[in-house]
Amino acid sequence: MFKKSFVMGAGLVLLLTLFFGRSHVMTTIGMVRETVKESVPIDFEIKRARQMIKELAPEIDKNLRLMTYEEVEVDALEERVIALDQRLNQDRNDIVRLKDDLDQGSVTFVYAGRSYSAKQVKAELTSRFDQFKTQAATLESQKQILTARQTGLQAAHDKLDGMLDAKRQLEVEIENLEARLAMVAVAQTTSSFKFDNSRLSRTQELISDISTRIQVAEKLVNADVRYFDRIPLNASDEVDRDITEEVAEYLDGQQPEIEAFVNANQ
Repeated sequence: MFKKSFVMGAGLVLLLTLFFGRSHVMTTIGMVRETVKESVPIDFEIKRARQMIKELAPEIDKNLRLMTYEEVEVDALEERVIALDQRLNQDRNDIVRLKDDLDQGSVTFVYAGRSYSAKQVKAELTSRFDQFKTQAATLESQKQILTARQTGLQAAHDKLDGMLDAKRQLEVEIENLEARLAMVAVAQTTSSFKFDNSRLSRTQELISDISTRIQVAEKLVNADVRYFDRIPLNASDEVDRDITEEVAEYLDGQQPEIEAFVNANQ
């Protein structure tokens, strides 16, 4: 199934390339990748980055073990070089002694209570000198190897320290990213701008409506109330009216208009 999908995808890319050209197709593919990347939640990407940081630990441990083995071998090589150098110093002194004895022109020589002829001493000097030159060359080679491995070991130390520092820095950056993302989430939650018609938005609207109704009720309670059915207790509360006089004055004022209307209709 996967193979079939891969073949179909490859065929589609080839077909698009034939129609639109490689540059257009690669641009389209790049845009699709960017779109897919933007659609991935940020918190998911942060978790993925944190997991990648955790996966650095086995690699660091592996390098640490290799470096530890190298340290042991370098220490052993250094001990061999020191021992060989000390032995060569002693051999150098012995060779110088044999040479000095032969230079005296003696016929016999006594070493450790035993007598040796000049020929035997010369043969011994020749053998020891040849071995000395071989051992000296070996020592020089071992010193060069030791120096190279010490340099490599120091480089490994520096690299491991760099990896540890980089890992710690990445962990700090992840913590900062999570803090920044949390602040963005808080800002989005407390913002007055309504991003959608979610449950939170409906709850905010309900609380706003309740607040408005309470404000209306408070105003009604505090409003001035007039009572129209109370008996006035002061003279100024009610004005005395002479109703008959008001009617007479009104009718007298209307009399000329009534007479004119009657005469006009006779």
